[in-house]
Amino acid sequence: MMDQWEDRYRYIIELGKKLPPLDSEERSTENRVKGCISQVWLVHEEEKNRHYFRADSDAFIVKGLASILIHLFDGKTSEEIKIIDIHQTFEKIGLSQHLSPTRRSGFFSMVQKIQSLSQGV
Repeated sequence: MMDQWEDRYRYIIELGKKLPPLDSEERSTENRVKGCISQVWLVHEEEKNRHYFRADSDAFIVKGLASILIHLFDGKTSEEIKIIDIHQTFEKIGLSQHLSPTRRSGFFSMVQKIQSLSQGV
């Protein structure tokens, strides 16, 4: 990954810009991620015991963070999702030092929703 945080930040924003938007009907209250300052929606589909996610947000940085999570969790089984150490990934990417507490909280709210949906909760 890039050495400078500014480069990573720009890359995360670019990831957000590349994430396809959800349809307006998918931007529902049911799909909304609670605990995020920005509006974030997460759509979950399960096929053959694998979980697939799509997300959208009104903020490109949040959309980029969602893109990272989709990359980590998409196409995995419930068991695989359960054992992913998202805190280690969060540290490795360098997000812990550079995200505001509200963005950090929103990031982990997305993680929690992904984990809940994949476990059928």
